[in-house]
Amino acid sequence: MNVLLTGGRGLVGSNVREYNYKGKGAKKHNILFPTRDEMDLLDKESVARYFENNDIDCVIHAAGAVGGIHTNMNNLAGFMHDNMVMGMNIISTAHQYGVKKFINLGTTCMYPKDAESPISEDKIFTGSLESTNEGYAIAKSALAKFCEYLGGNYKTIIPCNLYGKYDKFHPDHSHMLPAAIRKLHLAKESGEKVVIWGDGTARREFMYAEDVAEFVWYCVENIEDMPQNVNLGLGYDYTIQELYEAAAKVVGYDAGFDYDTTKPVGVMRKQSDITRLRDFGWEHKISLEDGIRETYEFFKVAGDER
Repeated sequence: MNVLLTGGRGLVGSNVREYNYKGKGAKKHNILFPTRDEMDLLDKESVARYFENNDIDCVIHAAGAVGGIHTNMNNLAGFMHDNMVMGMNIISTAHQYGVKKFINLGTTCMYPKDAESPISEDKIFTGSLESTNEGYAIAKSALAKFCEYLGGNYKTIIPCNLYGKYDKFHPDHSHMLPAAIRKLHLAKESGEKVVIWGDGTARREFMYAEDVAEFVWYCVENIEDMPQNVNLGLGYDYTIQELYEAAAKVVGYDAGFDYDTTKPVGVMRKQSDITRLRDFGWEHKISLEDGIRETYEFFKVAGDER
């Protein structure tokens, strides 16, 4: 198939491409991953021209305006606008041009902030969202619903927190675990002590990005049986303290931690219910320690350039 992959140079997109090119999936596909100059997702006419000029069988929508908790808090309107417009443009244009398979990447931020863990897919639109990333979450929730309204094989994956090769590590753009890897590496070199936001008891579920890539291709091959919305998670989570400790072990940092309880930490727990995922016949493969090790090796080469 000719597969259009948005966000093809981001964390998920890069791993999706690498997984395909290494021939690890059931089939090897031709992936189109245009630059912004070739297809601007914020410009519907640009998106339409790209579809007009390319024969596209399937779309994987992995593009998004994302950032860490601080960046999200300071750009709620921008994140809502850009994610909504990009998503509506690519989904509606794909449908207009008769694309039969569409995989939309959502986020567990779509779930209510007070939802009881593990959180099932039917909890979308049932409560207030976490304020620190509300704009992003509203956009992603609306796009999942738009896919559902269109019907057919326009379906949404709702992944837990992700990390891995091709990640962003700078704290202005990264999520908790890649940011922690960077902090630990720099502290090891400088001799400074690492400060954890909060008291370390909040819990997070992190999946290695190569596992995500495998699942994306699994969905492409089995989209008829794929649920409309499906959580992509581990079935368990870790405290922030445990994640820092696992990363410190890999990095070789052993100076202990300080805590800044004045900093925001978001929701205390957000673990996915993976009942639908298991029924769909898939489970993750890569352990936390192995994933962190691969990610750290990538960071030592790429640094903050990602």
